[in-house]
Amino acid sequence: MAKMLNSLFNIFLSPLSVIWDVVHRMRRFFYYYGLLPRHNFQVPIISIGNLTFGGTGKTPFTLWLGSWLLAKNKNVMVLSRGYKGKLENSSGIIRAGRRLGFNPNEYGDEASLLARRLKNATIVVGKNRSANLDYYFDSENPDIVLLDDGHQHLKLGRNVNIVLFDATMPLDSYRVAPLGYMRENFHALRDTSVVVFTRSDQVTHEKLEDLKNKITPYVGNDVLFVKLKYTASGLFDLSYRKMFELNDLAGKKVIAVAGIASPNSFYKILEENGAEVVEKMAYPDHHYFKSSEMEDILAKASKHEAIVVTTEKDMVKMRRIVDDNRIVYLEIKTEFVEGEEKLKELLTSVFEFKM
Repeated sequence: MAKMLNSLFNIFLSPLSVIWDVVHRMRRFFYYYGLLPRHNFQVPIISIGNLTFGGTGKTPFTLWLGSWLLAKNKNVMVLSRGYKGKLENSSGIIRAGRRLGFNPNEYGDEASLLARRLKNATIVVGKNRSANLDYYFDSENPDIVLLDDGHQHLKLGRNVNIVLFDATMPLDSYRVAPLGYMRENFHALRDTSVVVFTRSDQVTHEKLEDLKNKITPYVGNDVLFVKLKYTASGLFDLSYRKMFELNDLAGKKVIAVAGIASPNSFYKILEENGAEVVEKMAYPDHHYFKSSEMEDILAKASKHEAIVVTTEKDMVKMRRIVDDNRIVYLEIKTEFVEGEEKLKELLTSVFEFKM
């Protein structure tokens, strides 16, 4: 019966998936062949994006990339949509070194996190990223621009196109919506410079090879494949002070709270480090917590005599409505499994060529 229902489900959704695919292919065709205008700037632009709906780990990767460029003394600008922030449909800027008073409700949680961690970068929010870059370009004079979640933002040209894939996603999910989790077909990888497999440590070599084999026919021979893993660097409080090392989780009762697209990796880190996860509370991606929800979370913590562990992206929103030392967040950092030096060489060649 389940197989029959699944077959009927696929038959019903297949025409919608075909229509979705055709629309997106036509859109790319119009941009590739100049039927729709694409704006180019006299500054290197690096796009970080994906083909699937969220959860690939773009934010930790963007933090690594931004930090590496800042260490090279580059004037970095990040273009972020500011998803679900009040400025998403207009524009806003958090200038380098000016970090007081920005609100995640206005700028969005991801932009707020990027601004806090990349202290010497300029963060510009608003979904029309090409227009925003044009508006702020002369005043900010960036050396390099990071286009966050930029693979589908075709109005803006780019020098390097980085596309991330979550290695843990089942291979049968790589179908165009609504049949699967793909925003676009693999054909959209045509101008990809770098393919990054995130969470590559959590799957077998065979799984990675199968995913690579799916991708290879759609990319150029010179595309660079990179493998990453995400590790935790500790647990921090509402004031961003380090409270625990990861191994201090062992034996602690934990309420795990996550408003991200793929929370399973977050839960797994807690469990693998010995935390006794007494309850998992999952919210939609980019969720903005209400006071009543925080009261409920803290009531559960009291009931279980537990601490509340959340993600850094959720903490930037929680800390505006609650002050409780039982709430800590897990800070995530990027580590390379394969391809770090080749990626750095590629990126260096781009901004040195432009200087």
